[in-house]
Formats: sequence, structure tokens, C-alpha cells
Amino acid sequence: MELTITGDEIAQYVTERHRAPLPPLLAEIHAYAKEHRFPIVGPDVGVMLFILARTRGAKSVFELGSGFGYSSLWFSSALPDDGRVIATDTDPDNVARGKGYLKRAGLAHKVDFRCEEAIAALKADSDEHDIYFMDIDKHGYPDGFREVAPRLRPGDLFIVDNVLWSGAVMDENDQRDSTKGIRELTELFGADETLVTTILPVRDGVAVMLKTDGRQRRPFGSILSGGDA
Repeated sequence: MELTITGDEIAQYVTERHRAPLPPLLAEIHAYAKEHRFPIVGPDVGVMLFILARTRGAKSVFELGSGFGYSSLWFSSALPDDGRVIATDTDPDNVARGKGYLKRAGLAHKVDFRCEEAIAALKADSDEHDIYFMDIDKHGYPDGFREVAPRLRPGDLFIVDNVLWSGAVMDENDQRDSTKGIRELTELFGADETLVTTILPVRDGVAVMLKTDGRQRRPFGSILSGGDA
């Protein structure tokens, strides 16, 4: 199951003109997700995760919410052979399916797939990670941010999926807990002086946050904050 905030015509253009055909395993996973209406980030976000992990030089990724391991496949394929992804999901069937896909992809040795609630798993984890990726129930996004933000070191990335929520975040009449959770998340990262953040209109909206050393929030200082140069 894939979403796109950019509209069907642009999505089709990207698919036909830019995206290479999916390898057989990913095509199988996409077919399963479509048949069972299971939300996955899709190949456009997947490639972005791969690029960000490679650019960061990441060796360790913590996923808050992994489903059956689709994003884990992209992250683990980007990491060095001694890298690792901590994947989390509360459904034993999802964990088993994810482990099966990862084994078939030859990436299982890089992924520690935990059948645990994501935020609880992170609270119990004392290791440092280069990238944190969040794709849990949206009402839990603010609590997830509050747990991740203090752990970030300068240069670390925090990536969050579904931050545009099919445009529902702009509808003042939408007061679902999920929508309110996403709105609160954007307020939290917008107020954090140590994060440089962008929201990319890829698929359903992806927020990418870079932790700075705290001395400069925006890349051009006061120019982007509305002050004098």
C-alpha cells in the first residue's frame, strides 16, 4: 500500500521515467503489501533512506516501527557489513515475515528484529545510533520525538514518515488523535534550536532532521529566521 502527496500523474511519471524496475523480492513484497493493504514507505522513500544512510556514513540505525521490515531492507542494504539495524514491531507475524524477507535478501545478519513496542524498546536501549527512523501510530509521534531528541549527537539524523498525512494536517476540522499527533510533532521539531529540519513532499511527507552542535540552528543563521544579516 503506497500513498503519494504529489498526485497520481507525478507519481506515474517518477515510476515510468526515473525508477528502475523493482527486483523480484521487492516486487513480491509490494504485491503482498497491496493485497493486504499494509502501509509501506515505498521505493521512492526507500531510496531516500538508502542515500541518507550512505551520506551519513551510518553504521547503526534504530527504527521505531518496522512493520514487516520494508524500511529495514533499505537501511541494511546501505550499511557496511558490520552495520546494524534495530527493527521493532509488536506483531509476531510481522517480525517473522520481516526476518524471512531479510534472510532471502542476504541482510538478516545486519538486522536485530525485536518483537517489542517501539518507544519501550528504545527506552531499554542504551546504545548510540547514527539514524533514528519513526513510523509508528501517529498519536505516538510526540512521545517518540521526546525520547529520540535527547539522544541525538551532532551529525545524527532523525527521519519521520507520514508527516503530511495525505494533507489532513492542513484541515482544521480534522481532530483525530493521529492528525493531532503529527501536528504536535512538527511544533516540537520546529521549536528545537538544535535541529535543522526539512519536510520533503515524497510519498506522504517525510521529515528529515539533522542534529547540530547547538550554536547555529539554520544553515544561513538569521537570514532564514527573519533577522538582520
